[in-house]
Amino acid sequence: MLLFFSLFSWALIFQKLRLFGRINQQTSLFLRIFRANRTLPDPKQMGGGGSPMEVVYSAGYREMESQVRAGDPHAKLTSLNAVTVSMQLAAGEEVRKVEKYMPWLATTGSVTPFIGLFGTVWGVMDAFTGLGAAGSASLRAVAPGIAEALITTAAGLFTAVPAVIAYNHFLHDIRDLGLRLDSFALEVTSLVEKLYPGQRG
Repeated sequence: MLLFFSLFSWALIFQKLRLFGRINQQTSLFLRIFRANRTLPDPKQMGGGGSPMEVVYSAGYREMESQVRAGDPHAKLTSLNAVTVSMQLAAGEEVRKVEKYMPWLATTGSVTPFIGLFGTVWGVMDAFTGLGAAGSASLRAVAPGIAEALITTAAGLFTAVPAVIAYNHFLHDIRDLGLRLDSFALEVTSLVEKLYPGQRG
């Protein structure tokens, strides 16, 4: 059981490391392209890097596009708040995607030490039962069984410690991503307001 927890947790850790590495790289590239424009570029013309910010921006752009007729120089937004809400909803969905399987790491970190401890208790009980059956009270007779039992505690800690460290690390990355998406949504909203002055609702 501990081996299964350990293998799955390590596979998840490596998958999350690759995921956040790719997100950071794609997000930096997307921001450079976006901020190089003084207008609101079409998301289709900004590549398909797959950054969460690209998804958020596309959601806001679609909402804005549905309110403003293309090519109308006097166009006004019906609701700036609707554009902001669309981006916030998309940002929440992107955060939920990267949170996938995070409860597994939390469960591994909290449960596996107790599984290891249970194995140790069971092994010690078995060792003393064998000691009673043999009729010998020497430490030499019981020590091997106790030593083997303690291995399960070590295995439980070996499984739990990396999971706890990874959980805390990825939790920080997820919170950071959420803050960056919220800040970006505000940045886009501010730019939309400059391009369509007079719209406050």
